[in-house]
Amino acid sequence: MPKQKTDDLIQLIKSLTRAEKRHFRLFVGRNQASDEILFLQLFDVLDKYKEYDEELILRKLPAIKKTQLSNLKAHLYKQLLTSLRLLNRNHVDDILIRELIDHAKVLYDKGLYRQSIDILDKAKARALKGKFNALALEVIEFEKYIEAQYITRSIEGRAEELTEEATTINKILADTNQFSNLALQMYGLYLKVGFVRDEKDYFYIREFFHSNLPDIDYQRLDFFGKIYYCQAHIWYYHMTQDFPMSYRYAQRWVDLFHDVPDLKMLNVPMYLKGMHNLLNVLFNLLYYSKFEKTLTELKKFSNEYDIVQNKNTEGLYYLFLYNHTIKKHFLEGTFSEGIKIIPKVVELIEEDEYNWDNHRVMLFYYRIACLYFGSGDNENAIEYLNMIINQKNPDYRADIQCFARILNLIAHYELGNAQLVEYQVKSVYRFLAKMEELQAVQQEIFRFVRRVPRMREHEMKNEFIHLKNKLIKLQDDPYEKRAFLYLDIISWLESKIENRPLEDIAREKFLKREGLLKETL
Repeated sequence: MPKQKTDDLIQLIKSLTRAEKRHFRLFVGRNQASDEILFLQLFDVLDKYKEYDEELILRKLPAIKKTQLSNLKAHLYKQLLTSLRLLNRNHVDDILIRELIDHAKVLYDKGLYRQSIDILDKAKARALKGKFNALALEVIEFEKYIEAQYITRSIEGRAEELTEEATTINKILADTNQFSNLALQMYGLYLKVGFVRDEKDYFYIREFFHSNLPDIDYQRLDFFGKIYYCQAHIWYYHMTQDFPMSYRYAQRWVDLFHDVPDLKMLNVPMYLKGMHNLLNVLFNLLYYSKFEKTLTELKKFSNEYDIVQNKNTEGLYYLFLYNHTIKKHFLEGTFSEGIKIIPKVVELIEEDEYNWDNHRVMLFYYRIACLYFGSGDNENAIEYLNMIINQKNPDYRADIQCFARILNLIAHYELGNAQLVEYQVKSVYRFLAKMEELQAVQQEIFRFVRRVPRMREHEMKNEFIHLKNKLIKLQDDPYEKRAFLYLDIISWLESKIENRPLEDIAREKFLKREGLLKETL
């Protein structure tokens, strides 16, 4: 068994819950004594020791020859998947539908055509109810195949009925696929570009989106067609920083699930993704009251749905929950309070229980660094920024990589590392120029940082004021404002000018924005 397949087997075993392990042992031992089954003995050793050690396995299981090991691992992997499929069939609708289709095929092969069609009817009804249109089409094509060859229970108009059903679902799938393809393409662009950087970016994204936007009326789409329609528009308006429009489509996405609660429970990952997008845009709009209400709704979701029954759902839930809990602290200016959540997030990342991808981990590191920076703990901020900076040739989110380097410079400046700042400015400048990220905001920051070693103490305050005034003018520029989404540089400058902690400045701004702090007369 190749190394990759062996690693996959170990990873699969590590992902199993106690209930899943118990079910597997019962599944294997159903027809024969468990102590006679070599692959089950192999499972027990791998489960106990967690790491793959071939010499240890052969020593612990003398009945297994080295030449047998590869085939045993492959067989164990297959049996584990079969056991998990059986365990999940009663609460995962699409697995149950596929099982019904398999049963219909078995009956068809035995010549029991009426029974086969009866089961296909059940499968089709379930597929249509859950909007599993691809499976519904598979059922209809099987029904057509049987009806075209055999005299079953056919009635007048049966051929027309099946033809009409197939035509309708084919059209639904075609329309949905067009929007799902566009949504995926927009996401790919976002990973590469992030927010638009200049007019060239804007016109490229706009032209790409509108030239690929299907000419299909929204009301004509089925449920998932509407979801992907919203998703494609969210990415477009998010990238172009038109957050009010992005909010419109994010809210529409979540409302679709609220209008059909049954589909929410059948498609939890898609619902959670909608909530995630809504919270993202509410954060960017600084719409705190709605953000807090939506985050509370997300937290309560675990009370109405048993998220631990599905590892993917559980992983998405905690990914979005911790992500937006951190953002809530950003909005409130409660960085020190937010630090309390960091150990749990880091533990989840290090244990890799949910297989979060490198992109999502990088975003967590950046937000953790921002929490530490906001609380005044620059050393820990630098530690997490270095985890981003030291990645080898990542080909995603160039924007985060660039702003991590800028924040790293500022954190070193705060620590008084003047020589290190002077040394790093040049390398960071080259990096940003290479990544085509050198915009007016970054240039102003660099001009300031470059002059720091030559500044006298009494000159610093005026320099901070001068930089702040320049950046305020750039704050409303459509192609410069993205910098302020990654780093609240204005609040940092105000903290230096007023000689107050950054956290106090951010907290005061939040209270004023929410009308919770009266202006001093």
